[in-house]
Amino acid sequence: MPSSRIPGFYKLSIDRRIEIVKEFAGLSDEEAEVLKHGKFPLEVADHMIENVVGLWPLPLGIATNFLINGRDYLVPMAIEEPSVVAAASNAAKMVRESGGFQAEVAESVMISQIQVVRVPDIEEAKRSILAEKGKLIELANEMDSLLIKLGGGARDLEVRTVETDAGPMLVIHLYVDTLDAMGANTVNTMAEGLAPTVERITGGRVYLRILSNLADRRLARVKAKFAKSSIGGEEVVDGIMWAYRFAKYDPYRAATHNKGIMNGIIAVARATGQDTRALEAGAHSYAARDGRYTSLSEYWVDGDGDLWGSLELPLAVGTVGGVVRVHPIAKLALKILGIKKASELAKVIVSVGLAQNFAALKALATEGIQAGHMKLHARNIALAAGAKPEEVDKVTERMIREKKINLEKAKEILGEIRGG
Repeated sequence: MPSSRIPGFYKLSIDRRIEIVKEFAGLSDEEAEVLKHGKFPLEVADHMIENVVGLWPLPLGIATNFLINGRDYLVPMAIEEPSVVAAASNAAKMVRESGGFQAEVAESVMISQIQVVRVPDIEEAKRSILAEKGKLIELANEMDSLLIKLGGGARDLEVRTVETDAGPMLVIHLYVDTLDAMGANTVNTMAEGLAPTVERITGGRVYLRILSNLADRRLARVKAKFAKSSIGGEEVVDGIMWAYRFAKYDPYRAATHNKGIMNGIIAVARATGQDTRALEAGAHSYAARDGRYTSLSEYWVDGDGDLWGSLELPLAVGTVGGVVRVHPIAKLALKILGIKKASELAKVIVSVGLAQNFAALKALATEGIQAGHMKLHARNIALAAGAKPEEVDKVTERMIREKKINLEKAKEILGEIRGG
């Protein structure tokens, strides 16, 4: 297996980067062309959503250096924000020196909710539902014979009482192992199919029959060591710990802290065709699971003074069905990763989330977040001012040197370059 440690990858031409990815992932010439030109047929888009009038492309980058559970990965990331891919790659390089990321996932179980209102006797209804649990699970599994054949299906059922301003309602949770699919369609179908039986058993009225995006039976976890010798010494470790405490105890800081985590997670999820809104909803709900919004990640210092970080959150991702089946770039992204199982994809995604979080904390605790952002921001400003590719570096360097990064300054510099 080739290594994901590719020094100077960012300095290479796009053609050379594509060639390296092609060799790493065993892509065909045709697949490499899809990467190079971002081929996404408009007719495919027209079948994915309604009222299609065009495409809205994003840059697709490759994060290098990732060693996860002893395996090397080149990680595709689709994102418009500067510095994210570079920061994740740099953090992965530091972790690599300590043995890489150690990631694991729980079972691939999704939650389907059935809401029952106007129940004559809540306690009696709960007892009746639980008495019929086996039959309800069997009925749910009859709705997806293929999933059962592959080894998945409904596994368990629980009943909750939720108090509301209009009185209590009964909520049934059906737990379904969706294997390598994200599973929304499957669990929604099962919930809808069970509704008439649930109404008969409870005497109530079923309204909502839908999955929950707080997929806390589908958690992904990762931890990694950031050796103090690799990240700048004890002072940097101390600074990162104080930055972490800020996020742990202050929800205003935690919101931005967790946004940084999601920068990495959503970039990989988007590249591989996942439901990014579901992942965002699940992550932020999980961050508030104890009644107070807090950091999704944790950091601590071991006896040798080295920094450790961990991250845990719900990751309902899939490698079959949905967008993954039809989007050419999503299919290629999974091939570059060399992934077929949803559980392995979740391990990669959670590792990138921790890498991105650490990189942001390190930047904040040392030179500040703007140092890395501003150079890339300046490049975007130069392009917006009309700079040609061969002019971008000159305009960028001048703006940074003169500490004036804005469109007016970029146009002024561009005029001087062209006039000279």
